[in-house]
Amino acid sequence: MLRACPYCQRVHDKKYDCGKRPQELKRNTVSNRFRNSAAWTKKRKEIRERDNNLCQACIRDLEGTKVKYNSKMLSVHHAIAIHKDYSRRLDNDNLLTLCAYHHDQAEKGKIKYQIIKNIIDEQNEKARDCGA
Repeated sequence: MLRACPYCQRVHDKKYDCGKRPQELKRNTVSNRFRNSAAWTKKRKEIRERDNNLCQACIRDLEGTKVKYNSKMLSVHHAIAIHKDYSRRLDNDNLLTLCAYHHDQAEKGKIKYQIIKNIIDEQNEKARDCGA
């Protein structure tokens, strides 16, 4: 049956894929289930506290920094993505607090893994020194 497509504005069969229709999100993935878990909620809070609720890239004045002590729109970034190594999902040496801008840059690979890893190592060292 021919219909006007709400995505491409052309007339075609509703079963035809015009390429404009948005892809459906995979809602029940292992990663998504993990992100809704109590373990992740607890670990995310722990990492943000370790990082003083500040973007660690902004503190180090990485490219794109507008405010050195940025505490807005923070998230915890997995240096090695969950889908690449699920066993490292809760490792302190794989997690870092970043603002939305720097998190996006890290996800796109514009902030190199080694830079992220060095920052994580610094944060863990500081946490060990304070806890000793």
